[in-house]
Amino acid sequence: MNISIFGLGYVGAVSLACLARDGHKVIGVDIDQAKLDLIRSGKTPVVEEGMVELMQQVVASGLVSVTDDVKEALSNSDISLICVGTPSAPNGSQDQSAMLKLAQQAGAAMRGKSSPHIFVFRSTLVPGTVEDLLSPIIENSSGKREGVDFFCCFQPEFLREGSSIKDYDRPPFTIVGCNHSYPEEQLRDLFGHLPCEFYTSSVRAAEMVKYCCNNFHALKITFANEIGRLCESFDIDPFQVMDLVCRDTQLNISRAYLRPGYAFGGSCLPKDLRATLYLAKQRDVELPMHVGLMASNKVHLDHAIQKVLATGSRKVGMVGLSFKTGTDDLRESPLVTLAEQLVGKGVQLLIYDPEVHLSRLLGANRRFIEQQLPHIGELIRESIEEVLDDSEVLVIGMLTSDITAKLEMLVTEKHCLIDLVGIPDRDSLRGRVEGLCW
Repeated sequence: MNISIFGLGYVGAVSLACLARDGHKVIGVDIDQAKLDLIRSGKTPVVEEGMVELMQQVVASGLVSVTDDVKEALSNSDISLICVGTPSAPNGSQDQSAMLKLAQQAGAAMRGKSSPHIFVFRSTLVPGTVEDLLSPIIENSSGKREGVDFFCCFQPEFLREGSSIKDYDRPPFTIVGCNHSYPEEQLRDLFGHLPCEFYTSSVRAAEMVKYCCNNFHALKITFANEIGRLCESFDIDPFQVMDLVCRDTQLNISRAYLRPGYAFGGSCLPKDLRATLYLAKQRDVELPMHVGLMASNKVHLDHAIQKVLATGSRKVGMVGLSFKTGTDDLRESPLVTLAEQLVGKGVQLLIYDPEVHLSRLLGANRRFIEQQLPHIGELIRESIEEVLDDSEVLVIGMLTSDITAKLEMLVTEKHCLIDLVGIPDRDSLRGRVEGLCW
C-alpha cells in the first residue's frame, strides 16, 4: 500500500520503519527538518532497540521518502497514519493545536484529490475528538464528505518506549474505531497479519480504550507500590505477596470484576478495606489510592440514587436486596443502602428478592434486619408481580433467568427500568431502560 505517516516521533518513526520493512511504500511527514534529514540519510530520529539497523535497511530499499509538504504526501498515498503529539496543557487538558492545524491542512490538500482517502488517527485523543472536531474540519477545508470522499478512523497504539518494534510486531490486540466497512477492510489488510485479534468498535470507544488502558496501567503500578509500602512496615516480602496475587488468574488477573455495574459491598470487601486502611494508619503508611476506593464507591451509589430520583416518580420497586445475586447476605449490601436512602427521600418503595425471605433468615442476617432495618418486612413482597403492579420505576439490582422472563412478560410501556446489572436483552423489554452508566 501507499501510506503517509504524519509525525515522526516514537510511534510515527517506528511505524514508518516497520511498514516499509513489510513491503509498503511509506512517506514520512514532519515539520522538524532535522528528523527529515536523519531519515533521508538512513538514520533514526528516535533511540530505540533495533531502529538503527532497521531504518538503514528500509531507506536503502527505496520504500521510504520524507517531506514537509502535506499535499505531496496525501497525493501520493491512500492511507494516512496521524501520529502527531497531543501533550498536556498547563491546566491538564489536552493540547490539540498541532492536530487541529494538521486537520485543516489535510482538508485543504484533499480538495484536488479524486480518490477516497483514509485518515487513521493514532495519537491519543480525547473521546469525541475525531467525530466532533477533526472530521468536520477536514470536511470544511476540503469541500468533501466524510464517509464518501474520505474516512476518519481511530486506531490506538500500544507501543512502549524501549520495546516499540517488538510491540509493533506482537501487539496485545488491534482495535480500529470506524463507521464504515471500506476503511475497516483496508486496515485489516494492513494489520491483519499481526499475531493478535483484530477488533472493530465505534470511534469514540476506540478513543476511550487508549485512556482506559493507560490509566489501568497506572492503577496497577500504584496498587503494587502501595502494597509494597504496607508490606515494608510489617517486614513482609512484597514481591512474594504480589507474585502470589498474580498467580490467581480466575479473579485477580482476569476479566472478573472489570465490568461496569453497581457499587461493591458485602461481608468482605468493605470491612477488609477498612481494616487495611487502619493498619496503614497505625504504621504511618499513606495509601491514598486505597483511601479513594470507599469514597469512589459512595459516589457510584449516590449516582444510582440520583438516577432514580431524576425520574420524578415516587412509586419505585426494587428487584434485589442482598449484596450479590444467589445469596441472602444483606450485610453492607449497597442495595440495602439504596433502599434506605430512597425511603428517606419519601419514595414509596416495594422490594422483591427471591433469596431473601424474612421467615427463614438466621444468624447475622436476622440480627441485621432486626437491628438496622426493622421496617424492611413492610417493603418486601413475595412476588415480582406485586412489585411491578404498584411501581412506575423499577430498579434492577439482580438478574436471574426467572426474573428476566418475568420482566419480558410483565414490563409495560408505563415502566422505567433503572438497570444496575447490565440487562443483556434490553430491546426485548417494552419499558424504557436507563443504565446506571451506560
